[in-house]
Amino acid sequence: MVSKITKRTPTKSIKNRRNLPSHLRRSKKKSPSTKNAASVVVASINKSLYTCHRRLIKLFSKFTRIATPKKTPKKQGYQLLGKVFDESAANENNLRRSLFDDGNALPPLVSPDKKTIFLDLDETLVHSKPNPPPEKYDFIVRPVIDGHRVEFYVLKRPFVDELLEFLSEKFEVVVFTAGLKEYASLVLDRIDRKGLISHRLYRDSCKEVDGKFVKDLSDMGRDMKRVVIVDDNPNSYLFQPENAIPIRPFTDDLGDGELKKLIEFLNGCVEVEDMRDAVKVYLAAEEEYTSVEI
Repeated sequence: MVSKITKRTPTKSIKNRRNLPSHLRRSKKKSPSTKNAASVVVASINKSLYTCHRRLIKLFSKFTRIATPKKTPKKQGYQLLGKVFDESAANENNLRRSLFDDGNALPPLVSPDKKTIFLDLDETLVHSKPNPPPEKYDFIVRPVIDGHRVEFYVLKRPFVDELLEFLSEKFEVVVFTAGLKEYASLVLDRIDRKGLISHRLYRDSCKEVDGKFVKDLSDMGRDMKRVVIVDDNPNSYLFQPENAIPIRPFTDDLGDGELKKLIEFLNGCVEVEDMRDAVKVYLAAEEEYTSVEI
């Protein structure tokens, strides 16, 4: 039996496939347009990264020039920047002076009409002592001094809260203490919860004369006619005794009325032209009162 051989022909010839529209053809190769689009995207990303990299280098170089002194060929970068900030923190008083650029320890008065009252801290506003604890105290502060934590038991003088409230309304209030900042700042944080004190000055703002810490008011940038200092230590106002109101040292007398008397006096000084004249009147009255008591 002879089989009949039949030849199968493809349903669609290659020739016919070539005649198909381009969007119906199958191709194993990627079209040139896809390749071009991908390369454009990659090139764009590379260009953006390169531009960003250059800008970062330029910005970092500029920052380094600002933060680093010129004559430092050996030490550069973040190490030296840390050193600069450490020195600034250690010399806060010098930094403050450079910011205001007038050589004064205090910034300019916010209100030129206000007079300035400088208040001492220890034995004027408070009394504090280290261990052992006293019988009477209001709070404890624990400063770290020379690497050691020390406990101080602090007693507020009667009427200290009333004094600060009154002064903040009519005067610029500056606490000027010969105490160390590590200790005094903690005490002031406790007695001035409302932020009534305008400025704080510590031992580093005093001048040492023969082993005594003197508070020179001429460095404050204030008119001496409009300034008063209240302090229990006469050495503190050695340079400007005519601006000083002496106050009796406070220890633990809860019946003390010195600050109440100070409020009454300063209340009558708001319109006074020269505070030094008012201080003379106050001291004369105090001397007369003392002589009568004796």
